[in-house]
Amino acid sequence: MANHKSALKRIRQTAVRRLRNRYQLKTTKTMIKRLKAAVNKQDAEKMFPDVISRIDKLAKKNIIHRNKAAHQKSKLARMVNTLS
Repeated sequence: MANHKSALKRIRQTAVRRLRNRYQLKTTKTMIKRLKAAVNKQDAEKMFPDVISRIDKLAKKNIIHRNKAAHQKSKLARMVNTLS
């Protein structure tokens, strides 16, 4: 166990940040899943900007890597464009 006050504080901070990051990541994954499940192009186009914005926020906060964010956005854009 940690012996210094600063180390104890760091443990508390890390736990809070980890939970927050996991919540944001899980919420984004759910949004992506709903977008992929959309069969109607109009619904998908409505959801698309929100999902892209969410992915960008995760990349900006270093929750996911920026290249992963770019890959996901590209893949989702191709998926939305192929819907009829």
